[in-house]
Amino acid sequence: MRSDLDIRAVLERLICPLALGFVFLLSSGLPADEGLSEADFLRLHKKLQVSGKATWRTIPWKISLLDAQRAAVSEKKPIFIWAMDGHPLGCT
Repeated sequence: MRSDLDIRAVLERLICPLALGFVFLLSSGLPADEGLSEADFLRLHKKLQVSGKATWRTIPWKISLLDAQRAAVSEKKPIFIWAMDGHPLGCT
């Protein structure tokens, strides 16, 4: 894995499968003859897209702790670390 991997790219790779899974869960309660139409899918897909103006996208996130440390020292700012143990979807 590259240390300069952009967190935005990682999150975008997670958003699409999660959105599709959400649509699947919504449509699974429908009778077979009333499946999700293409128009409904496109409407839901559009609603579930992440806005480019989202505040979290303006933060220069770092994947590498060493890169974050270098940036923190040069900018004289603290490091915020989000750490977790287990599967990112809580499936442990």
